Amino acid sequence: MWAPSMKANPPSGTVAAGKPKAASAARSGATLTIDVIVRSQRWRQGVAELTPLCVETARRAYAVAGGDAGGDDGDAQVSIVLTSDRAVQALNRTFRGHDQATNVLSFPTAPAPAAVPAGRPPPPRLLGDVVIAFGTTAAEAAAAGKDLGDHLRHLIVHGILHVLGYDHQTEGDAAAMERLEATILACFGVSDPYASAAEHPA
Repeated sequence: MWAPSMKANPPSGTVAAGKPKAASAARSGATLTIDVIVRSQRWRQGVAELTPLCVETARRAYAVAGGDAGGDDGDAQVSIVLTSDRAVQALNRTFRGHDQATNVLSFPTAPAPAAVPAGRPPPPRLLGDVVIAFGTTAAEAAAAGKDLGDHLRHLIVHGILHVLGYDHQTEGDAAAMERLEATILACFGVSDPYASAAEHPA
């Protein structure tokens, strides 16, 4: 059974999100390794080319949000977990005290400095985990008349920004995060999800 990465900070969900930390920004030219973990086969039934979609979306979000901003040297790694409402509800209850499903939870990994021998590259930096619930995501896409794959891209982008340190607890931070999400999604031909006032990742 999947569990959040070791030394994970409290998850970011619908109401959680602050300003990006300089140490969270990706080094230009750094490589992001994306582990896609599918815990509910309903995802494979609902979204064509599921793994490539997740990988290309996460990689673009990482590059646009931090790739030219400097920060830590070395590569990074993130996990995207595609699971069920029941599993996300359990995580939401355990880590946030909310006994209900939500569309996406992000678990940023607390930085753990480690000594690296001289002359050797640092190991990949663990950014954290992005966990997405199928039932809630599919219901939201259907209610909004959106393609499920497009909505999944939005939630991946939202989750990646959270593990990079972005947040939406203030109006200014929320507006900046929404603009960045819209910019990233436009790379895939996905329209601005915030054009409708009702849209907001949970």
